[in-house]
Amino acid sequence: MTTLDDLQAFWQAAEAEAHSAPLDYHRSLRNDYDLSGFTVETLTFRGIRGEMLSGWLAYPPGARRLRSFLWVPPYGRESLVPNEYGTREGMVSLSFNFFGHGAFHQEKYVRERGYFSEGAEDPETWVFRRMYQNASIAARVLQAQVEVDEDRIGSMGMSQGGGLSLWLGAWSPVVKAVCADMPFLCQIATQLEGAVYRYPLKEVADFMDQIPLGRDRVLNTVSNFDTVSQAAFCQVPAQVSLGLKDPAARPDHVRAAFEVLPGTKRLKVYDWGHDWHPEMVESNREWFADHL
Repeated sequence: MTTLDDLQAFWQAAEAEAHSAPLDYHRSLRNDYDLSGFTVETLTFRGIRGEMLSGWLAYPPGARRLRSFLWVPPYGRESLVPNEYGTREGMVSLSFNFFGHGAFHQEKYVRERGYFSEGAEDPETWVFRRMYQNASIAARVLQAQVEVDEDRIGSMGMSQGGGLSLWLGAWSPVVKAVCADMPFLCQIATQLEGAVYRYPLKEVADFMDQIPLGRDRVLNTVSNFDTVSQAAFCQVPAQVSLGLKDPAARPDHVRAAFEVLPGTKRLKVYDWGHDWHPEMVESNREWFADHL
């Protein structure tokens, strides 16, 4: 079983590797998306394995040294397009595609294109370690932009994006505040020990049956990634939301992550399922305005 000391060492090593990766990025230097009140440039940057990743940077015209945030996508291979959830008045934001697709790539989830079980037999190879590292590099790319105040950078996301934002708040020195909406992988081992019926999590349950000692190996892997365990290391101000009708990020599991957060925190409760809620726009803006 992974101890907190083991978990800390695992993630400090992952972050050190990401933080030492050379920054290599390119901006388009033109407006590539029609969004009122913002210039939206596409950009590319080199990921942890040397792969080129694509994303976008949105900023108010004439921006200099503003608050900013990384907008981390939920589960899936598609890109988040710039909209009211991914931008905020008076702030700069950056989002990117984890899988090398274009900045505005759209692709609906299908089980055959899922990646939840990729490398799940070992903590060092599970896909979410690499995804965390690329998100950490993206935060450094954001920090390097002239429009951004390098000391006032947050991370925000829904589901997968919310979980990764809490991880960044725990381990990345760049991220100074977090908004984690309905974060994923809270008490993940508990979920996998019971019957799993819903995809994409069922991708992992299916994978357990396909490899020798699958259950033991996968449960060992996920114990290093549990968002509840990582939240205990997140010292930065963190706002977390849960949905009372959420079947994916169960409200009791999300509440467990919130309870262990050691720093300044606020819990938002929505009578809602696993989806964006309109109130997130203003509540998340207020949180970053107050804590960045």
